[in-house]
Amino acid sequence: MKFKPSLPEDGINVSHTHPLREALLLVGGVVAIGAAVATAVAVAVDLAAPHIPIELEARLFSGWIDRGVEDDGAVAPRERLLAQLLNRMARHWPENPYVFEIAIWDQPEPNAVALPGGVIAVTNALLESVESENELAFVLGHELGHFHSRDHLRGLGRGVAFSLLLVALGVGGGGSAVQLASLAGRFAQRDFDRTQEIEADRFGLALLAAEYGHVSGATAFFEHLPELDGPLEGAFASYFSTHPLNADRIRALHAAASEMGWALRGERQPLPLLSPAR
Repeated sequence: MKFKPSLPEDGINVSHTHPLREALLLVGGVVAIGAAVATAVAVAVDLAAPHIPIELEARLFSGWIDRGVEDDGAVAPRERLLAQLLNRMARHWPENPYVFEIAIWDQPEPNAVALPGGVIAVTNALLESVESENELAFVLGHELGHFHSRDHLRGLGRGVAFSLLLVALGVGGGGSAVQLASLAGRFAQRDFDRTQEIEADRFGLALLAAEYGHVSGATAFFEHLPELDGPLEGAFASYFSTHPLNADRIRALHAAASEMGWALRGERQPLPLLSPAR
């Protein structure tokens, strides 16, 4: 058979697919792979979190969390009072493996956060809003509940996964370790899901009952907060809210107290002055 040389056909190296479609397929593939990796990381950390040794957690996150300590004389007494109340509540958790620290953040939202390494951060706005020691004790007990379930590490795992996805997509200007840690840290400080919040509420309620012999003050913090408003308010709002609505949480706390036979009424202890000096 004799070979007959010939020129290639026109358009042999030209794709018949529209360039825009090819670009969309490429971007979609990268996003899908990144999402799959992020999901795998999140699931792996979620499964591993309860088994991470407390000593390792403390070493990994020592000095990593901004404790928000101010440089005035009003902070030390407030931190000392909070630490004393926190330690009293933690004594009712017999298997507690942590050495807890208190941080005070100057933020306008009333909030408390469980952070890796055994740090509980409370905001000045929260300290200004609580009206009794019992109310503050329940808030601290709730955060202890997150440590009991290792929710704070699960939140960090989701943060790492989300950060990896952003880095893979080139969001945030690069994939440096500092940027990754910053993204993960911010995500770890976000709200927990409803199930985790309800479980932490029940844990805090048990600590409150053990400390005072009743659970008066447990619902007071939620009674101060405004409910979700806007287009999501009403019967369906709780389905779209990360946290259960305040009214839902109050009902759940009352139900848990009734189930366990804990008195809803009782004497509330006065709260020392915890607002910062002005």
